[in-house]
Amino acid sequence: MTGFVVWNTSVYNWILSLPRRGSRTILILEHDAKTLLAKRGLPVPEGALYAVAAPVAPDFPAPWVLKAQVPVGGRGKAGGIVFIPDRAALAATAHRLSTLRIKGFPVEEIRIEAAVSDAREIYLGLVIDAATGRVSLLASATGGVEIEAEAGTGIHQFSARPEAVEMTAALDDLAAALPSDVAAAVRAAGEIAVAAFLDLDATLLELNPIFLKGDGSWIAGDVRLDLDENALPRQPEFAALLDARPHAYAEAVFKRDHGFDLVIVDPEGEIGLVTTGAGLSMQLIDEMSRRGLRPYNFCDIRSGMMRGSPDRLIATLRQLCTAPRLRCVLVNIFAGITDLGEFADLLLAARAAVPELQVPMVVRMVGNGQERAEAILGAAEGLELIPDLDRAVTRIAALCDA
Repeated sequence: MTGFVVWNTSVYNWILSLPRRGSRTILILEHDAKTLLAKRGLPVPEGALYAVAAPVAPDFPAPWVLKAQVPVGGRGKAGGIVFIPDRAALAATAHRLSTLRIKGFPVEEIRIEAAVSDAREIYLGLVIDAATGRVSLLASATGGVEIEAEAGTGIHQFSARPEAVEMTAALDDLAAALPSDVAAAVRAAGEIAVAAFLDLDATLLELNPIFLKGDGSWIAGDVRLDLDENALPRQPEFAALLDARPHAYAEAVFKRDHGFDLVIVDPEGEIGLVTTGAGLSMQLIDEMSRRGLRPYNFCDIRSGMMRGSPDRLIATLRQLCTAPRLRCVLVNIFAGITDLGEFADLLLAARAAVPELQVPMVVRMVGNGQERAEAILGAAEGLELIPDLDRAVTRIAALCDA
């Protein structure tokens, strides 16, 4: 095992900068993460989901903390975490939270939980590092939203193979590097975290902050949990979560039901993407962002798997219709074995099946059957066929400026 200290580093941003495994990860909302981890012995504040549309006050006493449930970090700095002293402030505060958009995401659910007072904040995190195939275990004697500024003693890190014995040994080394009043809590929380990390096929698990009381007791104030989407078939709890709360995990449900990835990259994006090839699609998003454009989604429609059916295209176009600021759609298909003539027929069928999509569509196709595809799409209304990608993106930019 190796250990070192990362000085004056934002843990959240540093973890996000690490390369991940090839699979997609799903960020589990805090309420669900705490539910999953509490079953595995993690102490968490008593809490419940609060529905603004059908408000029911919790059956545990105030003071409370109201926490917006959105799939991004930085909720506290965005005003998405609010302390309220009593029941009188509940309804108005919850309503105000429900009107927020945090990094573009609307607040559709709120967790209300018992407030914790008179405690110091410490940090513990576990994350897969795909570059090494190992798990990094990190801890600091200070934690919370300002950890990057307050972690004056450094964030200690050790790494281990993703198996229980070695991760537990690394945890012992991590605890030994911390002040004695913190070490016991980190070791105890870490034992639970290591077991849960492996059991759930997690790619990231952060406890920040862990509230440490003067008597040595502790409780996990906030949890971030990312799960490996490819592990869904062997994770019945995760599968049950998607069935019970599909609105909260729309992207994972979409992948499960339709067999390809469609991920919202900017909830307020203006450009819907119908693309194939994960690498090419990500490169296109990067290029559009570099030009100051705002793509709404990533998409790898896997056109070779359509098998003569427009269903994948129909599902994609219907999803794009939910974008609140959609101005146009760019279709970018690079075909190998896919016959672009067949794709063109399927695209027209999908457009006819989704008449609510009333924005301009620019289509760029290159590859097998290109001439027949151009003949099929050439006369279609509301559709522009531009074979050069740079020109197609330039046209998209003009449509957004119109």
